[in-house]
Amino acid sequence: MAGLLRACDWIVPIPVAPKRLAERGYNQAWEMVKALRVLTKADCAPGWADALRRMGEAPDQHNLAAQQRVNNLKNAFQVNALHAHRLRDAHVLLIDDVSTTGTTLREAAEALRLAGASRISAAVFAHTAGG
Repeated sequence: MAGLLRACDWIVPIPVAPKRLAERGYNQAWEMVKALRVLTKADCAPGWADALRRMGEAPDQHNLAAQQRVNNLKNAFQVNALHAHRLRDAHVLLIDDVSTTGTTLREAAEALRLAGASRISAAVFAHTAGG
């Protein structure tokens, strides 16, 4: 993992919807980014908590079937205009806590790709069965 952290240009957490963030008080993926940087002691790329924005308030993914997850997250992510220029031709590492079908990672990666990222890697803490 330390090698991947050093190889990327930017580390980007999967964002949480604004309402969910207000309820929870933190973004678990952003907390993972901070912990990874400390634990690996890697001289790695900076991370931005707000590089991606989650658009709208969609239902929780964990209660949805695979096709519903795809529909739920279509165009759900947008690159923050303040960071878009930094993403061009960059290797971005996406961080999320859990992956079931990979829909969240695919949709977030697509937003980064459209912003000009040349390479996108992903790391998750856990992968659930099913989906």
